[in-house]
Amino acid sequence: MYDRLLIPTDGSAGMRGVVSHAVALADTHDAEIRGLYVVDTGRYSTLPVETTWDGVTEMLREEGEVALDALREVADGVPVETAIREGAPSTEIVAHARENSADAIVMGTHGRGGIDRLLLGSVAERVVRASPVPVVTVPVSDVPEGERAADTAGAAE
Repeated sequence: MYDRLLIPTDGSAGMRGVVSHAVALADTHDAEIRGLYVVDTGRYSTLPVETTWDGVTEMLREEGEVALDALREVADGVPVETAIREGAPSTEIVAHARENSADAIVMGTHGRGGIDRLLLGSVAERVVRASPVPVVTVPVSDVPEGERAADTAGAAE
């Protein structure tokens, strides 16, 4: 049923549970896992003019590599292909799923509600609306904003 699962990650510590869920799903269906990190270029459009885009891009790509390394670690030996893309996260996730013939997308929901969701929108919601394949959403526990997967790679859930 599922041969290729796409797991978008933002590098947050809460993604451990999402990846664990996706790995269990992959094991059940003997599926391949593809990890994806999207450098959200729109989010950084308000940086001061004197900031070099190349430097910011390189820093964000390094953050993406850390996030994908954490995904591989949680996958615990299950082969994972990875990619880093630049653009709007929901658009890039859906495009990557199409281009790589994903059978399903397994992603986290950060549980924003109220005014935050209204103002910021929800990447998961936009992916669900635009995706040509099923999207499995897994709740992500609240983790302090500055905490990243690399900081908690050894932490137990």
